[in-house]
Amino acid sequence: MARRLQSIGDVRRYVASLINRVEDGSLDAGKAGRLCYMANSLKSIIEGSDIESRLSELEAMIRKERNK
Repeated sequence: MARRLQSIGDVRRYVASLINRVEDGSLDAGKAGRLCYMANSLKSIIEGSDIESRLSELEAMIRKERNK
């Protein structure tokens, strides 16, 4: 089952579903651990990308103010 994880909220829901599936026995804990590791890596990438976008916007606003 492919999921599109594009936001921190998506990753949070995905990890929660992994936990639930381990608890109900439908997913091996080892595989869930590896998937959680990858989800955490993706979360860090999303956070970095969000910060980079926000910083770029702030820099553009500062440049615009300076050029007035």
